[in-house]
Amino acid sequence: MLRNGIRSSSSTISLLFYFFILTWSGLISAIKSPSTSPRLSLVKVSDTMAPKKNKSKANAAAAIAELTEIEISSSSVLRELKETIRSQASEIAKLKEAMSSSTSTKKASSSAGGHHHGGTSTDEDGILAYKTKPFYTIAQERVGWLAFFICTLSLTAMIMNGFEHTLSRQIQLAYFVPLLAGHGGNTGGQAVGTVLSALSAGVVTRNDAFGVITKEATSGLCMGLVLGSIIGPVAHYVMGIHVHVATVVSVTLPLLSTIAATLGSSIPFLCVALGLDPSVIAAPAMTSFVDVTGLMCYFLLANKIFKLFGLEL
Repeated sequence: MLRNGIRSSSSTISLLFYFFILTWSGLISAIKSPSTSPRLSLVKVSDTMAPKKNKSKANAAAAIAELTEIEISSSSVLRELKETIRSQASEIAKLKEAMSSSTSTKKASSSAGGHHHGGTSTDEDGILAYKTKPFYTIAQERVGWLAFFICTLSLTAMIMNGFEHTLSRQIQLAYFVPLLAGHGGNTGGQAVGTVLSALSAGVVTRNDAFGVITKEATSGLCMGLVLGSIIGPVAHYVMGIHVHVATVVSVTLPLLSTIAATLGSSIPFLCVALGLDPSVIAAPAMTSFVDVTGLMCYFLLANKIFKLFGLEL
C-alpha cells in the first residue's frame, strides 16, 4: 500500500513538472517571436487614432466653411454700402440740380418782373435811386399822373349830375356815397399792395397774372358779401334808413368789392407789361377807376331795386 501511494505521488509530481516545463517553454518562445502582438497593438493604436484624425478634418472643414460664409456676408455688406453711397450721391446731385434750377428761375422771374422803375432798373436800383433823389424830381415824375387821374375823377361829378333826379327823390342814397368810395379804395389798395409785394419779391411774374387776378376777384366778392350782409341790416335797423336804400347798399358792396379787387390786381401787371412804374401808377389809377365804376353801379342798381319795391323815380 505504501508503495502504491509513493508511486501515485511521484507520478503526480512528474506531471506537474512536465506541465511547468511546457508553460515555460511557451513563454520563452513568445518572447523570442513577438510578431503578432505588436501588430495587434499598432492596429489597435491606428484604430483609436483614425477617429481623431477624422474629427480634426471635419473641424477644419467647418472652420473653412464658416470663414467662407463670413467672407460672403462681408462682401454683400460692402456691396450694399456701395449701393447706398451711390444712391445718396445721385440724390445729392438731384438736389443740387433742383436748387440751381430754382435759383435760375428766381433770377429769371426777378429780371422779368423786377423792371418796374421806368422799365430800365431793378427794384434795388430804384430804392437806391429814391434814397438819393431830391423832392422836386419825385414831384415832377408824379404830378403828370396825378393830373391825369384828376381828370378821370371828374367823371364822378358827371355821374352825380346825371343821377341828380334820383338823389333828389331818395336823398338817403347820398349818405352812402363816401362809404362806398372809401370801401372801394380800401379793397383795391389791399390788392395793389399784395400784388406789388409779390412782383417785387419775384414770387409771381406776368405769366401768373390770370391766376392772381382770379384769386383777388374771388376774395373781393367774398368780402363784399360778408360786409353787405352786415351793413344793410345795420343801416336799416340802427340808422333808420329805408329798407330799399339799405338793400341797394347791401347789393352794391359785393359788386364794388369785386371790381376794386380785380382792378387792384390787374393794373400792376398792366404797368409791368407796358414798362411803367406800378408803385406810382397802380394805386391812383385803381382809385379813380373804382370810384367811377362804383358810383355808376350804385345808381343803376338803385333804379332797378327801387322799381322792385314799387317806387317810381
